[in-house]
Amino acid sequence: MAGHSQFKNIMHRKGAQDARRARAFGKIIREITVAARSGLPDPAANPRLRAAVTAARQINMPRDTIERAIRKAGGDGGGETYESVRYEGRGPHGIAVIVEALTDNRNRTAGDVRAVFSRHGGELGAANSVAFLFSRLGVVRYPAAAATPDAMLEAAIEAAADNAESTDAGHEITCAPENFLAVRDALEQRFGAAEEAKLDWRPASVVGLDEEQARAVLRFIDALDDLDDVQNVFANFEVSDQVMQLLSA
Repeated sequence: MAGHSQFKNIMHRKGAQDARRARAFGKIIREITVAARSGLPDPAANPRLRAAVTAARQINMPRDTIERAIRKAGGDGGGETYESVRYEGRGPHGIAVIVEALTDNRNRTAGDVRAVFSRHGGELGAANSVAFLFSRLGVVRYPAAAATPDAMLEAAIEAAADNAESTDAGHEITCAPENFLAVRDALEQRFGAAEEAKLDWRPASVVGLDEEQARAVLRFIDALDDLDDVQNVFANFEVSDQVMQLLSA
């Protein structure tokens, strides 16, 4: 019985991992679809599509799946039409949350997002109800091996970025949203494709959480991430290494 139970637990974990991987693939395919339809279906000539393809490769999406999604998006214009929507509100323990989604049905997505907020003790707010607590930034990241800190800083300055930080983990260059495409393209011309390049919401300050609070907040964030229409979730909380160790125990 113990062996059978262990096998079932392994299968359950594998099933959960497969489901999460499928959702991640679905989100990236949706972004590829929108990106390909917003410009040329060629990553070399379409910055948004190039970023989506890079994101797909980072989660090990097969090449033929990526190419099939691009071909389908660049076909006869049939299929779903997605639009970008943003939701804001307060999550458990008062954290501020911004949710970005791509949807073909606003009513469905709004209902799904509102239900998650409500179920976890939060409340969906009006537009711009918490956005003032965040800054909108362009973010470009490279692995540490891509360049020396001095070389990356020099390139960031030449590209008119606002800041460049280098650690053993890698390089992060930030800039104003309106300069994002120019900064990313200038860096890619010098260092090759970025590890990650996106528009981000960065909180002006963060709320520290204890173990119980962190557990509730992370369940809430996971529930939002599990929604098919949700692409990104941003929040102004911080979990210390000590608390993370307790949660992982």
